[in-house]
Amino acid sequence: MQLEFKDKLFINGKWIETEKKIVVNNPATNQVIAYVAHAEANQVIQAIDAAETALIKWRKVLAKTKANLIMEWCHLMLKHQNEIARLITLECGKPLKEALAEVIYAASFVQWAAEQAKRIDGVIISGHLDDVENKVHYEPVGIVGAITPWNFPAAMVTRKIAPAIAAGCTIVLKPAELTPLTAYYLADLASKAGIMPGVINLVTGDAPQIGRILGEDARVRKITFTGSTKVGKTLFAGSANSLKRMSLELGGNAPFIVFEDANLEEALAGLIASKMRNCGQTCICPNRIYVHKQVYTKFAAMLKDELAKMKVGNGLDADVVVGPLINQAAKVKVKMHINDAMTKGAQLYFGGSDLAGNFMQPTILINVAPNSQVAYEETFGPLFALFQFESDEEVLSLANASEYGLAAYFYTQNYKRINKMRNDIEAGMIGINSVYLSTDVVPFGGVKSSGFGREGSQLGIYEFLNTKYSLYKY
Repeated sequence: MQLEFKDKLFINGKWIETEKKIVVNNPATNQVIAYVAHAEANQVIQAIDAAETALIKWRKVLAKTKANLIMEWCHLMLKHQNEIARLITLECGKPLKEALAEVIYAASFVQWAAEQAKRIDGVIISGHLDDVENKVHYEPVGIVGAITPWNFPAAMVTRKIAPAIAAGCTIVLKPAELTPLTAYYLADLASKAGIMPGVINLVTGDAPQIGRILGEDARVRKITFTGSTKVGKTLFAGSANSLKRMSLELGGNAPFIVFEDANLEEALAGLIASKMRNCGQTCICPNRIYVHKQVYTKFAAMLKDELAKMKVGNGLDADVVVGPLINQAAKVKVKMHINDAMTKGAQLYFGGSDLAGNFMQPTILINVAPNSQVAYEETFGPLFALFQFESDEEVLSLANASEYGLAAYFYTQNYKRINKMRNDIEAGMIGINSVYLSTDVVPFGGVKSSGFGREGSQLGIYEFLNTKYSLYKY
């Protein structure tokens, strides 16, 4: 099946050629699949110019009209879901079935934003003086600079663009250079849906340069970023002079806790579903697996049996459930975490084989020491690091002993324990006897070094709105 995709900058509704190009590789084969545009600084500014011009009209478009246009974008995504999924697999590596699920997931954010566009309501507050009316209403924050990661090439794009334009903002998007093709395809569909030129602009190129321009340009009133904590801090500092609104979804190091009274079959299914999504390359996948000593040996054996059944390979091949890591640097980091843990006393329980290319066998380490790198760094790969604990107080302390606070999971049947752990774990999202945290209707985001701001839900649109209060004396 031959796929047609755009490879140019998308500015003011036009596809713009560039001299410099970015190479896009298929991580499963390491073959070049595309050469896409590399924007110069003046072209990034051109994209901001286009967004500024479009904002004047777009912010005044009737909410119902915006909603209909965004919903048409959703319909086109669903109509072309197979093509989008194939692009995701080609540039990101995740198995085709998983890529298709991402497209549905991505479209859900577009649908939700379209529905919410008609529900951005104000309020009249009782007067504090005689003959006075207090009105609170919401206005678009303005131009948005959005930067998305490579691991969800569709969902991270729509989760930012859809609520922003539903709120009446215009946007300049920089997708990850490793996986830009899906973003280009989605921008093309948005244009075909009738969303006016300049509302959505897309640039690829030198990431630090683009981030710096978006941060320093005072016309850009909001930055929304998903990626590493290090880059998030740089963007935050670079946006300080113009006091931009920020939404930062940064690194994670999610604890996954299995208590002695947990349903082990459910805990195992949840752990594998979350950890092996995109070969462990998600910000909310479990990184530290704490298992109570009473069930530790049994749970490790159950996990080993399940991982042994998993087929590793090219995501386009039938029955493959574990695709490649995104590149060699990612593989090196996983191996580094394995080696570090083993030098500190951990034992290799399953896997560890060095497969060809960017592929890696799912690996289990047992008796991992709390001072291992995997305990305080995000691995982003198919490594199951099993730690042992004895008491609730001990595991709560271990779970919170991280600078990150994006997601956490625990399995237990004890309601008193559920209530305490839910209240005391330091994380923006907690899965209790389940790992399926993220949908369009709930707020997604973290605390501590995992960032601030929320995506999804009604809160996701209000991140792109300013609150205005007016007093009227009649």
